[in-house]
Amino acid sequence: MIKYFLYISLVLLTFNLSFAKNIDIQEDIKIGFVCELEKKILKNLEYNYKTFLAKDLNEKNLDQFEIDAKKPEKLLINGLSMFLSKNKKFDVKVVNKDIVLFKAFDEEKNYSESGIINRQSGELVHEITRNLKSDNFEKDISFYTCS
Repeated sequence: MIKYFLYISLVLLTFNLSFAKNIDIQEDIKIGFVCELEKKILKNLEYNYKTFLAKDLNEKNLDQFEIDAKKPEKLLINGLSMFLSKNKKFDVKVVNKDIVLFKAFDEEKNYSESGIINRQSGELVHEITRNLKSDNFEKDISFYTCS
């Protein structure tokens, strides 16, 4: 549990640091992953950051998660969600030898998806936030192990 707390803290810290440099693609990559869902944390009207293990959820693993990045600023994410697969305009794009970090908003800035994958360990965190402009925003934070 401490591992996940530290990982979430790292994600939030990385996002804060990356806003100073929203686009930083340092290398060209085209890689695919197969990812297994480990757990999900939900925050909504029913749950307040409640953790569910993968075995307790009726969700699929990611069989075709792909990242395509080209210097200086092209980043495409496929297979994580339909929103990200169709989106070509990310607000945050960071790619280096260790991590890939991305964040995208819808046009109304009321929905966002973000993610960070550690290319060395294969750990992926995917966060979906709905109703950003509301006091009752909802979050789904999914943790995957990718290879």
